[in-house]
Amino acid sequence: MGNVAVDTVWVIVAACLVLLMQAGFASLEMGLSRMKNAGAVAVKILVNLALAVVVFWAVGYAIAFGDGNDVIGATGWFVGFDGQGVASLAYSGVDEPTKFFFEAMFAAVALAIVWGTMLDRARFVTYAPFAVLFVGLIYPIVTHWTWGGGWLSANGFQDFAGSGVVHVTGAFAAIAGAIVVGPRIGKFRDGRAQPIPGHSMPLAILGVLILWVGWMGFNGGSFLGAVGKPIGEVLVVTTLAGAFGVLGATVMSRIMLGTFDMGMLGNGAIASLGAIAGPCAFVEPWAGALIGLLAGCVMVPMVLVIDRLRVDDPIGVFASHGMGGVIGVLAVGFLTTTDAAERLGGRPGLLYGGGAAQLGWQVVGLVAIGTFAFVAGWLAFMLIKVTMGLRAPVGDEMAGLDISEHGMFGYPERFIEVTGAEPEEPVSHAAAPAVAP
Repeated sequence: MGNVAVDTVWVIVAACLVLLMQAGFASLEMGLSRMKNAGAVAVKILVNLALAVVVFWAVGYAIAFGDGNDVIGATGWFVGFDGQGVASLAYSGVDEPTKFFFEAMFAAVALAIVWGTMLDRARFVTYAPFAVLFVGLIYPIVTHWTWGGGWLSANGFQDFAGSGVVHVTGAFAAIAGAIVVGPRIGKFRDGRAQPIPGHSMPLAILGVLILWVGWMGFNGGSFLGAVGKPIGEVLVVTTLAGAFGVLGATVMSRIMLGTFDMGMLGNGAIASLGAIAGPCAFVEPWAGALIGLLAGCVMVPMVLVIDRLRVDDPIGVFASHGMGGVIGVLAVGFLTTTDAAERLGGRPGLLYGGGAAQLGWQVVGLVAIGTFAFVAGWLAFMLIKVTMGLRAPVGDEMAGLDISEHGMFGYPERFIEVTGAEPEEPVSHAAAPAVAP
């Protein structure tokens, strides 16, 4: 009983850290948005979190972890915590509410990743239908394949904390959405991508740091337990990967852009942390550092490739989450140690004498997840586009989504006169009247 209590407390703490990642997404996206859209970004994060929890409770958890077949789960609708537990999470001794809370936070992260590519131009009313389709169907199906006892899991595919399940799924659906919605006004001129700077880089970097803290729960909590689990090792591997990812992006930014681009450095952390999510429990610290370094380096040129393809991805979702996820999924096939394979199941990686079997199924899983997420995401966004309209009208986009969608600016004193907020005439400190104590 004592062990179960310790396990439960840790998983709840880890889930709260994953919940904190929503604050990280909010800060990151607000900082990289135009000032006239910052408030709209903030409420977008809030509403999508609420939608994710409700939809995952109603249908997503059942499809992901309920009894069913190799493709989809079909039991446990509107989770009622009847004490039976889902078979695919039976290895964990924590109770059903704790499992649901933790997994619901993962679903919310995947949904947050998707909307990052559609900054400054998507309509508020589209969030609900997409959340139903993504959190209620697309993400749970991938989760069932991998963590819910589905066909990929049955064949040995490994993804400890979601390089593929969360980051590839979210990023590939996200890039499909960016294609469907089209670029922001003024992003591409004369065949070239034009920078549209965010309004607050310090706020964006604060978001990266909050996300980094949240990743400790994201990876460390994925044991769904604490007693006897090498949580410390996972956190060290995760942190090393993040650190090397920042350094890799720093060097590549200087080489390719001639400067230490602040956005690139932030995305270096995100790419590497997404990359290490899948292999964090399977690899040694040096391998975690290598994975993070590779992800941080690859992210920079991928941002430029996406621009060359005339796809507008304002915060670099595909280059960071997408490419990081790809690297993480493949790294499991190369670098899984013999000890980790024995402890957690699966096969050793190619570089540890396990042959090509594990790598082969990692490739199969990556192709299946990426293809399904992109096609399903594209269909979902196209359905929304033709039925209710996905993109804000030109006038609303020019005015800013804060005022056009929500009736108030995120920074009202910047855009509208607020009585008493500023003096009618400029007043110097020297000429200011003394105030009696």
